[in-house]
Amino acid sequence: MGTNQLNVDTEKGVQKWITIIAVVVPVLVAVLLFMPAKLELGASWVYFLPHLNAVINSAATIALIAGLLFVKNGNVAYHKASMTTAFGLGAIFLVSYVIYHASAESTTFGGEGWVKAVYYFLLLTHIVLAAVALFPILFAYYYGYTGKIDKHRKTVKYAYPIWLYVTITGVVVYLMISPYYSH
Repeated sequence: MGTNQLNVDTEKGVQKWITIIAVVVPVLVAVLLFMPAKLELGASWVYFLPHLNAVINSAATIALIAGLLFVKNGNVAYHKASMTTAFGLGAIFLVSYVIYHASAESTTFGGEGWVKAVYYFLLLTHIVLAAVALFPILFAYYYGYTGKIDKHRKTVKYAYPIWLYVTITGVVVYLMISPYYSH
């Protein structure tokens, strides 16, 4: 087997794992969100997690914007560091989000009128885009990490705006619903 075939096989293997992860994670999150009984974690500490998640999403937004500014100014090393930070924050957010929603009842939005329509529009678009965002984000990160810059640039055209929208709307949705948290 030649080096070229080995690279093709490795690429196919990575694509397979990215696809599996990008499908399994949103399905797992949906199952945990909608399971009939919540997990009992034995403490009320989980009610702090939405606040932490908003901070994580805010930091990820800053890292994403910084990453864009760095690459636009030709500072690839800082771009990589910023995007790796955003990627790591996204992973931490996901774990925290799953723990919270697997153990705490969902909070109902109490606003009325046009603000309720805005809230549900932002929430719905946030959820849908968060569910599909993992696929292009994982590919963009993989291509950037492995130096496949042409593929990275093509993927980032879709991944970046989706990811940025999800991090920003996550914070906005939190700010809109936080007055209605009971804990």
